[in-house]
Amino acid sequence: MIKKVLIANRGEIAIRIIRACRELQIPTVAVYSEPDAGSLHVSYADEAYCIGPKESSKSYLSIPAIISVALTSGADAIHPGYGFLSENADFVDICKEHGIKFIGPSSDSMNKAGDKATARKTMIENGIPVTPGTDIIDDPKEIKKFAKKVGYPVIIKATAGGGGKGMRIVNNENEVEEAFNLCQTEALKAFNNKDVYCEKYLLNPRHIEVQVIGDSRGNVVHLGERDCSIQRRHQKLIEEAPSVFVSEKLRKKMGDDAVKAVKALKYEGVGTIEFLLDGENYYFMEMNTRVQVEHCVTEMISMIDILKEQIRIASGMKLSFSQDDVELKGHAIECRINAEDHERNFMPNPGKIGGYVAPGGFGVRVDSHAYAGYDVLPYYDSLIGKLICWGKDREDCRKRMLMALNQYVITGIKTTIPFHKEILNSEDFIKSKIDTSYIDNKYSKANK
Repeated sequence: MIKKVLIANRGEIAIRIIRACRELQIPTVAVYSEPDAGSLHVSYADEAYCIGPKESSKSYLSIPAIISVALTSGADAIHPGYGFLSENADFVDICKEHGIKFIGPSSDSMNKAGDKATARKTMIENGIPVTPGTDIIDDPKEIKKFAKKVGYPVIIKATAGGGGKGMRIVNNENEVEEAFNLCQTEALKAFNNKDVYCEKYLLNPRHIEVQVIGDSRGNVVHLGERDCSIQRRHQKLIEEAPSVFVSEKLRKKMGDDAVKAVKALKYEGVGTIEFLLDGENYYFMEMNTRVQVEHCVTEMISMIDILKEQIRIASGMKLSFSQDDVELKGHAIECRINAEDHERNFMPNPGKIGGYVAPGGFGVRVDSHAYAGYDVLPYYDSLIGKLICWGKDREDCRKRMLMALNQYVITGIKTTIPFHKEILNSEDFIKSKIDTSYIDNKYSKANK
């Protein structure tokens, strides 16, 4: 078993990892930037080290600083969480060179899965449906040629990274060159890789992702799907599991394809296969080679601790359960509580939290690093925490979530709590009349 884990992250996910390690009786090491000294993960961990100033490039993205702390503290493993270095294959190799276990896939698997163009090719070779698309393109003329075959709109995507960066929807030929240049520029800046490719853009799909876990012995399972269709500019806001749009037959088919994809990549660890669902047809979109923000809803309906399983697998142990052991019960919804003002087009709203009271009770979970007096910093993402509720069915869960949102008190800054209440009370949500364009169409335009 791993003896000591350094968490190369901050915020709620750092605390989540610490809790998993505590249950496994593994000591933890936190790292933090100078302005993050008051963050809860610093006091929760067994040890904590400052690794640099506010700039991520000089702290949470500083590989020399993180490796130095790992060696100094005696940590034999590093958990990257999500974001930051979690999908950096070079970091994986550097960890290995220093005798440190990276809690995640190998660099080879990460490169194959993380590069969207390579991943698409792997899926095609294994008979998994993908949206019509191109290889890597270096001339906007290739986009115009492709669009003539499949029709507009199309979407240009960076092959590296995620989170909506290096991505542009193109509605007609006049938009091609500007979108292509913007995508390349943004991709180079965000991922140090300007490669982009183009796909047919589905107008009203649903975003369905399948949670997968693989061990070093070739055992792979899936834990069902999550519906992440409620998103803004490709950033998820509300997630739920299971999806009301996925039948048992379709769930098995998508799950089997996800497992097939993981085996083809010889993938070890926790990951997510993301699909776009258009009616009964689904298409591979990308694979995330890390734990997802929304892993919690899957934990709530499966009663499987995904983080603990991830750490056990990294320790060389086999999966503690088989596909036949997986039983999904009830329904779970997660609301991302961000420091944003949705009435001002979701403008970030950092600042000091005055009062903080988290909800509780049966079927209610809060993953957060916030507290009364905590400073929400402007240098990192605006996520304050995640509110997750479970119910015997979707409507039971929806009502419990509304109750929990009403009990969640955060003063001093604007948060997305009122927005979530509005969504969960809407007829569109109740009747599941949602897709990936729902928020951008209904809210963002109205708030400009």
